[in-house]
Amino acid sequence: MLYFIATPIGNLKDISYRAVETLKSVDEIGCEDTRHSLTLLSAYGIKKPLFSYHKFNESKECDGIVQKLKEGKNIAVISDAGMPVISDPGNVLVNALIENGLEYTVIPGANAALSALVLSGFNAEKFCFLGFLPEKKSDRESLLNEYKNLSATLIFYSAPHDVKKDIETLFSVLGDRRAAAVKEITKIHERVEFFNLKDGFPTEPKGEYVLIVDGAKKGAEYENLSEEEHLRKYIDSGMDKKDALKRVAKERGVPKSSLYKYTI
Repeated sequence: MLYFIATPIGNLKDISYRAVETLKSVDEIGCEDTRHSLTLLSAYGIKKPLFSYHKFNESKECDGIVQKLKEGKNIAVISDAGMPVISDPGNVLVNALIENGLEYTVIPGANAALSALVLSGFNAEKFCFLGFLPEKKSDRESLLNEYKNLSATLIFYSAPHDVKKDIETLFSVLGDRRAAAVKEITKIHERVEFFNLKDGFPTEPKGEYVLIVDGAKKGAEYENLSEEEHLRKYIDSGMDKKDALKRVAKERGVPKSSLYKYTI
């Protein structure tokens, strides 16, 4: 069996009994950074053979892990903090396990994105996690354009040296929106800073951040469409003309009569 085990994102006590028991029982533990993981493992008296499993050797290590499992070993995989696979190594391995018909499971725990969303007070009924923005400006803008009309709250991870650049890009594509920057989650200096994208980051960035951004306001999806394009969008999707007229009139706040000409 392979176990994907969530580890604390700050406070070392944020680990489950099951996670500790499993880490003590497995034959080997794959770590994103073995030196970093030793702090946690030592705190709970866990002494097991460790091996490196990170984004730079993920594909290469998969074959070795698969072979160990076939030999009957139990393996745990952990990242430096939080849940493996989520903006961390592991996704390639999951697919390799599926392809080889090998057993695996997850031992859940701390997650920075969800914790930050709770702390921010932003709408948590619908949200979209996008992780770290791409390095190239064109790729960043292309990604954001796919989600700019989404009404759900948007969640991003941001490294300290990227925070200002990330916020500038968010503003350039999404326009001005409420935002929150959350850092040091579960630690003594845990902090949530609220600001508007147009104003930029309010302080000098220090540490890793989770950026929470308001979703698009209702109707934002149609701001760049003409009335005719808006109507055509629904008709082309298969909606009856009468229903499409009613829908567009309501969304744009105009009388149906002003839209009739576009159905002729």
